[in-house]
Amino acid sequence: MASNTSKTARASVRAGQAGAAGGALSVLGEFKYLIPLNKGKHAYVRNLTNGRTVHHKTDSEAFVEEIRVLAGAGHAAKIRAELQSLDSAHPEDGWGATEKRLEDAGVFG
Repeated sequence: MASNTSKTARASVRAGQAGAAGGALSVLGEFKYLIPLNKGKHAYVRNLTNGRTVHHKTDSEAFVEEIRVLAGAGHAAKIRAELQSLDSAHPEDGWGATEKRLEDAGVFG
């Protein structure tokens, strides 16, 4: 019996299953961890490890801990790159200070 899915879709599913079997995570497209809100005072943090998106004040301890969990799961470089990108795109929003606060808290290693 013929399958209703395309050859490309089946290959993508097989690749995702192979990656998941090795403990890796397969995401199609660009994934953003931080969704800025209120001129950098708040942000949604998207967590790939548990599938949740949480809302935090960027100067709160809960935000630091959420980023610490992601950094511990191997996402530190990507998060740091996002923070630097946000800082260059919106220097008035304080993303550089947020990155420094995370670094001072020992989040990135």
